Amino acid sequence: MFGVKQITGGGPPQAGAFREREAKSSNLFRKFYNRGDFPITLTHDSKGNKIAWNIEIERLDFHHYLPLFFDGLCETEHPYDFFARKGISDLLEHSNNKVLPVIPQLIVPIKNALNTRNKTIVCRTLKILQQLVKSEELIGEALVPYYRNILPVLNIFKSMNCNSGDAIDYSQQKRQNIGDLVQETLETMERQGGKDAFLGIKYMVPTYESCVKSHNTK
Repeated sequence: MFGVKQITGGGPPQAGAFREREAKSSNLFRKFYNRGDFPITLTHDSKGNKIAWNIEIERLDFHHYLPLFFDGLCETEHPYDFFARKGISDLLEHSNNKVLPVIPQLIVPIKNALNTRNKTIVCRTLKILQQLVKSEELIGEALVPYYRNILPVLNIFKSMNCNSGDAIDYSQQKRQNIGDLVQETLETMERQGGKDAFLGIKYMVPTYESCVKSHNTK
C-alpha cells in the first residue's frame, strides 16, 4: 500500500511552511449557529462555560451535524470556536457507532483546519483527531486512506517546540506544545490504525518512528 522506498522530503521544512494561511472553511458552522439551527445553548457552572443540548445527542442526525461542527474547527472567535470544539467533543463522546459512516465528510474540514498553520487551530484539531480515532472501533483504520490529506501539516510541525522558559511547563499542562501534540497524535493514529497505519504515517512523516513494539527494529 505504501512504499518506504518512496519516502522523500525528510529535511527540515522551509520557514515559509509555518506561515499562517487563510482558512478555507465554508463558514457553514457560523451560518447555522447565527440562524439558531443548532439545538444548543450556552450555560455556566462552577467549572465555566458548557453546552446545553436541547435534544438528546443520540437522537441527532450525525451525517448532518457532525460535519458542520468540524467545519467550525477553523473558527477563532467566541462563541463560535467554543461551540465547535465542545460540540464535536460531545458528539464523539456519545457517538453510539454513528461516526464511522461520516468519516469521508470530515476529511475536508480537518484538512482545512490543519492547513491554516494557525497554532491554536492546529493544536485544537490534533486533540480532536485523537478523540476521533478513539471514539469507535475501526475509525483509526478508516482514516488510513486519508493520511495524504491529513499528515502533511503534521510533518511540518513535528519538530516544533514553540515555547521556551517557564512557558514550556504551562504549555505542557495545557497540551499546547505543538511538537508534542503531533507526536502524541501520530502514535494514537498508529495504535488505532491497524496493520497499514505505520507505513502510511512513515510515508508522509519520514522522521516518525513506530511506537508499536512489533514495528520497532534494532
